[in-house]
Amino acid sequence: MLAIIDYDTGNTKSLQKAFSYLQTDTVITADPAIIAKAEALILPGVGAFPEAMAELTSRGLVPLLKEAAAAGKPILGVCLGMQLLLEGSEEHRYTKGLGLIPGTAKRLPAKPAMPVPHMGWNQLELQQGSPLTKGLAGEYVYYVHSYYADCPSGYIYGSSTYSTSVTGIIAAGHTYGVQFHPEKSGQVGLTILKNFMEVVRACRSSQQSI
Repeated sequence: MLAIIDYDTGNTKSLQKAFSYLQTDTVITADPAIIAKAEALILPGVGAFPEAMAELTSRGLVPLLKEAAAAGKPILGVCLGMQLLLEGSEEHRYTKGLGLIPGTAKRLPAKPAMPVPHMGWNQLELQQGSPLTKGLAGEYVYYVHSYYADCPSGYIYGSSTYSTSVTGIIAAGHTYGVQFHPEKSGQVGLTILKNFMEVVRACRSSQQSI
């Protein structure tokens, strides 16, 4: 069972539907007991970083997410959920994040014919290989965002070009983040979710062999 973290964000149902299509059971929950028992965690997100961190904090989920990452439980952050994995964000005011992956969310620069928010399909350029990026070279994914992750290069696995280099995929251990929306990216998005499930299954097998 995968737990989709509930903190009043907007894309929980669409992510659940995508996993259901892949015949993967999920539950949308903020219950610490259920989250602690889940095989993997999905951190969704549509909205503003400060309010999102305030919701996670008020529900007592920040320590739980940090403990899950430290224990090697697979985590996938999507859009704002990816930004929450970072050390902080400059959205509205500087706000500390979960600190699971080094980096800061910064506002996209606006340029002619490149308005902010960035909405649309962009090609994914892979910087290095990972279980999540298998079969994704040169594919297009769907973005809806105004901020991007400014991360050390060693944590960046995929990016797209817009008004700047937009970090598309980040990872540290079994903690992954995607800035785009896999649930809106058609077959490519489903491939990403399938790849994440391969990580979950590998972790399950390694625990069973101990």
